[in-house]
Amino acid sequence: MSRRSFTSRGHTLLEMTIALALGMLIVVASLSLYRAQRAAFERAADAARMHDSASVALDLIGQQIQMAGFASGHDPGARVEAAIFGCAQGRVVGVDTYASCEALASRSDGVQVRYAVDAVSTWPSSSGAPTDCLGQAATDAIVTNRFYAKTSASTGEPELYCEGGGRQAQPLVEGIERIRAQYRLAGSPSALDASALARERWADVHAAEICVLVRGFTAQAKRRTRYVDCNGSSAYADDGHARQAFWRRVAIRNAPATTKGDAQ
Repeated sequence: MSRRSFTSRGHTLLEMTIALALGMLIVVASLSLYRAQRAAFERAADAARMHDSASVALDLIGQQIQMAGFASGHDPGARVEAAIFGCAQGRVVGVDTYASCEALASRSDGVQVRYAVDAVSTWPSSSGAPTDCLGQAATDAIVTNRFYAKTSASTGEPELYCEGGGRQAQPLVEGIERIRAQYRLAGSPSALDASALARERWADVHAAEICVLVRGFTAQAKRRTRYVDCNGSSAYADDGHARQAFWRRVAIRNAPATTKGDAQ
């Protein structure tokens, strides 16, 4: 009896050991699956936020570029001086009608757009006054909006900035690490960088090709990530943030009639 009782207890202990091992395997597998699913969800959510940021940024810049040179009123000969101007790897500074460039550490291009303001060409303020890119009431008949991207000094995050008529730049869209802007002239076989345009040729620009490089909001891990930049080249980052470039071509509605047909 004593021997049979000992044998029975031995089998029970072996079965318990096997059950515990199987249970541990199931727990480990479940945890691994949970972590993989959570990482996949975070990547998908991050990608969705990147798409949203790119869409908003391209809409904002594109709408402004479309308005470049707009002159209100019924005078067919009215023109806005220096309707569009850009900087390669720098932001636009200086006098509106004779602007210059200042280098940016972010290597973002800068774009300046000028057009006549009224309640139709801009979103009106609560008092019905025309506004600049920041929603501030415009004090001049011609508004000047300047766009560029840089890292915020307060948050450390890349952002799209706009400098309106008040000359006080404010962030508009998070995640925008760089802007790449190229411009099309009548008869030009390809788009040109701002640095390739002489000052007198800016009046002949009839379209712009805008690219925004968006940095992901969540660092998955401290690993090297590969992406395609705004030049169409492969690039790498070591901070674990995903990156993606988004492009858009924008026709300038108020460009000379002889050149508007070349834009799409």
